Amino acid sequence: MGAFAEPVDVMRRALELAAQWGGYVEPNPCVGAVVVDDRLQLISEGAHTKFGGPHAEVVALNAAGERARGATLYVTLEPCAHVGQTPACAPRVIASGIRKVVVCTPDPAPHTAGRGLQLLREAGIEIETELLAEEGRRLIAPFTKLMTRGLPWVHAKWAMTLDGKLATRTGDSKWISSEESRRIVHELRGRMDAIIVGIGTALADDPLLTARPPGPRTPVRIVVDSEARLPLGSQLVRTAHEASVIVAVSHRASVERCAQLARAGVEVLRLDDGHHVPLHMLLSELGQRRMTNVLVEGGSRLLGSCLDGQLIDEVHAFIAPTLAGSIDAFSPIGGEGIAHMPDALRLVNVNVQHPGGDVYVRGYVRETASGE
Repeated sequence: MGAFAEPVDVMRRALELAAQWGGYVEPNPCVGAVVVDDRLQLISEGAHTKFGGPHAEVVALNAAGERARGATLYVTLEPCAHVGQTPACAPRVIASGIRKVVVCTPDPAPHTAGRGLQLLREAGIEIETELLAEEGRRLIAPFTKLMTRGLPWVHAKWAMTLDGKLATRTGDSKWISSEESRRIVHELRGRMDAIIVGIGTALADDPLLTARPPGPRTPVRIVVDSEARLPLGSQLVRTAHEASVIVAVSHRASVERCAQLARAGVEVLRLDDGHHVPLHMLLSELGQRRMTNVLVEGGSRLLGSCLDGQLIDEVHAFIAPTLAGSIDAFSPIGGEGIAHMPDALRLVNVNVQHPGGDVYVRGYVRETASGE
């Protein structure tokens, strides 16, 4: 790559570099960096590629060496000023001799809170912020939500027929979506910290809930199961020693039944609001465990509860060009729902693809998609 046409193209390249490493860096944010000269000629570039590994700015500056002196650094996130798994980046930027830093978005983490930019300014480095800021906020939305609210980013996923059915009237659902759609789902699973299903889905489908082939992360498999009904012979329980399984139960679950699951290697998490497993408490627990992205795969009741509780951040819907019919077949989202169509939730930043003849709709629930 030679020279960039415009500054915005440099930042767009930095965002592209960052986005490639989703699933590898969490609970850190995805970050990319590019170093250019005054003519926007590429000097070096880098990305944060692994949790605990060097940050994007350091990778790019190390590659630039002495050529960084007097150059401009474009970075998707404010350089950090604290020591964590790695040394602080702001002092490294200052020592490199960089003349100007262009930042896509400030760091939302309370422990940074603008200190990185302040250090750079105090060192006499010119600062520009908010270039492609909306794209930058969207990129780090899961990190922002974890840092500011202590909660993971909730992805809701389902596959349905064209007439909105999760299965036929007999409960058969294999397979609604195409092989290409299922491949996308497995790639999505491989970037998650957890996959959550309700006990109805676990009983009906006996799912494994793993990414095949494996991705950069091995998600914890979670069943919302108030009465601890998950069978000991289910695929989830039988593979609990290979990949973690959590069964979230209420007070209605018997002590003996919970003990049986625990002896089989399942973690039993008792969360109670009197009758059911409160999803907000479950998500809070996952946030405390530093989980950044979780995928809710159904069924209808669980997704409905998530929608009613305003817990969903991002939607992945796969629509097959088939018709199943029947008033007895479940639709993807149950729950109480909305009363008036003008109040229906409208997704933003919607992307549509066509894998294997299906329609894959991906969109965000919140206007800024920032997790705030």
